[in-house]
Amino acid sequence: MEKSNDRPDTRINPFSMHINPALFEKAEETEKRELVIMRESTSLWKDAMRRFRKNKFAMVALGLIILLFFFAFIGPLLLPYSYDQFNPGEEDQAPNAVHLFGTDKFGRDLLVRNMYGARISLSIGIIAACLTLLIGSIYGSVSGFVGGRTDNIMMRIIDIIYSIPDLLIVILLSVTLKRPLERLMESSFLLRGLSTLGPAFFSMLIVFAMLYWGTMARIVRGEVLRIKEQEYVLAGRALGASQSRIIRRHILPNCIGPIIVTATLQIPAAIFTESFLSFIGLGISAPLASLGSMVTDALNGVYTYPTRVLFPALIIALIILAFNTVGDSLRDVLDPRMKK
Repeated sequence: MEKSNDRPDTRINPFSMHINPALFEKAEETEKRELVIMRESTSLWKDAMRRFRKNKFAMVALGLIILLFFFAFIGPLLLPYSYDQFNPGEEDQAPNAVHLFGTDKFGRDLLVRNMYGARISLSIGIIAACLTLLIGSIYGSVSGFVGGRTDNIMMRIIDIIYSIPDLLIVILLSVTLKRPLERLMESSFLLRGLSTLGPAFFSMLIVFAMLYWGTMARIVRGEVLRIKEQEYVLAGRALGASQSRIIRRHILPNCIGPIIVTATLQIPAAIFTESFLSFIGLGISAPLASLGSMVTDALNGVYTYPTRVLFPALIIALIILAFNTVGDSLRDVLDPRMKK
């Protein structure tokens, strides 16, 4: 006599149209414990932040950026000196307990001037990154989405822009726009407070808006060419969505990773360009100083007062190194091919 099983037969007869109720019984506790959850579900940004926090160099660089912002924007409020304050009898001092970075030939405190110089550099870098992000993302998305002859013409325009020497354009704009910008800042109440920055500051921003968005546009165009063939974009077209809505709601949000990385790497490039232009005398107008102009002023006494060159050069190096490190780390964490 055959032995009967306690559990009913759960075998499926492919030729039977009846449903076996045994297949829908609740799972036992032992069966539940056999299910191993390998990894909890997470979004792209949560996974990117988790991987970013694991990168020690990136976290150190991020902390350095926060300290630099505190140094540039909060530090001057904690000091009893201003960037243009003369201190008679304290000229050409070495670093000491009163003036941590020393003083220049006019007795001005170099610590607060370095703070203002870092503020100028960071402001230009962030504004330039925002300009390139705005112009480049719109231009590249339209070029890639429309395609055809329009795409070809728009890319040739970028090739022409790449062939223009940016230093020459900066010099020409600084010369031609100096008087009109000065009159505009004198006549406008809103711009009168920015007159201390000088026309060269606005000339550099105009140059960044004119010439430095090409890389962003090409990267966004490449992403749009890849994304616009996806199913959800075709579904949006089939439902009658306008091209501007598809670009704004579906394409650009899926390009946000490369956009953030490129914008982050644009900040140190703009800071280096501003420092170089200030070094050759095309930067911020006196008495306000940038890091590049402070290095230029200190070159005459570099052997007698080497710290005057060392401190602004070190701040420039730290800013560029920190932003480059964060940008490289963001590129790694936002690239799905870099996942382990």
